[in-house]
Amino acid sequence: MTSQNIVRKSMLHEECESVTQSLKRKFGLSRILGRSKAVQELCQKINKISLCKVNVLISGESGTGKELAARAIHYLSHRAGKPFIPINCGAIPESLFENELFGHLKGAFTDAGLTQIGLVKQAEGGTLFLDEIAAISLYNQVKLLRFIQDKEYKPLGEAKPHKADVRIIAATNGNLQRLVKEGGFREDLFYRMNVVSIYIPPLRRRREDIPILVEYFMSKYCKEYGKPIKVLSKDTMMKFMSYSWPGNIRELENKIQQMVVMSNTPMINIEAIEPTLSEPIFKENKLEDFNAAKKKIISSFERTYLIQLLTEHSGHVVSAAKRAGKSRTGLWNLLKKYNISPKKFHYWHNSKTGILE
Repeated sequence: MTSQNIVRKSMLHEECESVTQSLKRKFGLSRILGRSKAVQELCQKINKISLCKVNVLISGESGTGKELAARAIHYLSHRAGKPFIPINCGAIPESLFENELFGHLKGAFTDAGLTQIGLVKQAEGGTLFLDEIAAISLYNQVKLLRFIQDKEYKPLGEAKPHKADVRIIAATNGNLQRLVKEGGFREDLFYRMNVVSIYIPPLRRRREDIPILVEYFMSKYCKEYGKPIKVLSKDTMMKFMSYSWPGNIRELENKIQQMVVMSNTPMINIEAIEPTLSEPIFKENKLEDFNAAKKKIISSFERTYLIQLLTEHSGHVVSAAKRAGKSRTGLWNLLKKYNISPKKFHYWHNSKTGILE
């Protein structure tokens, strides 16, 4: 091979690598769907965090997309070409946690007939994602803390420590600070993990993103199951907008998947989802201070009402104000209070959003 061919091959390889990295960066944020302020702020934070090798703690309710955020951080970072290894800490028995993380040598213990490479080694140069980190026992928290501090680990049966080059991202759907106070989580490990924190809001706090998610999942599952594209009636979308989605995006995805499979008509009417999306009359929460509870309920009502109002009037403030029996200025003040932009509701007239007028 001539020197010219070697140079050409090297340049082609670099170009391919550049394209690959560009695609991974694009993929990083492409699956975090939404136009709400909460999603915009989340994406901005992910972009900043991804540039630095820093431990990250992601919190949020179950089903909000914590792993998607972790993957976005990875694919936007300089580690994008290396593995992203997720670990569900809650699914690993306490006695096997160290072995799963660090691996073992052949003969390290009874039944260790083969050497096993641990997940840390598999993630070398990349990212280790510790989901449900609150489920780790106090004993294994010590092992994890030492690994994070020293950047070293020993496979079971190995005398010499191994250096590790991995980024740690952890996630929890609980309150780690409260768990620290109760003695269920080590304070030193919490501060090691919580260098930078990300909170992913529940779907009920960003209802304006629901039509975008509906469109995405509807298209995905219609294509996957070989079904013609289905759309939601306006009443059905209104129900989706007013429902609190305790299971968050995961629950919404499951509901759309069910509707695609079960519906025999191109338009999905509200009868198809009743009474599966019904709210409990009473929730088992501790009583709050009267004024605080009243304020929270009023805020929740006002926000939900405004979103439903703009949905019905496709973001047109004049007709929406008339329907609500308020002045245009009064309605604008309420929209400003809850940071709701009417422009985000204009696109709902487009049939691609999954709504038929």
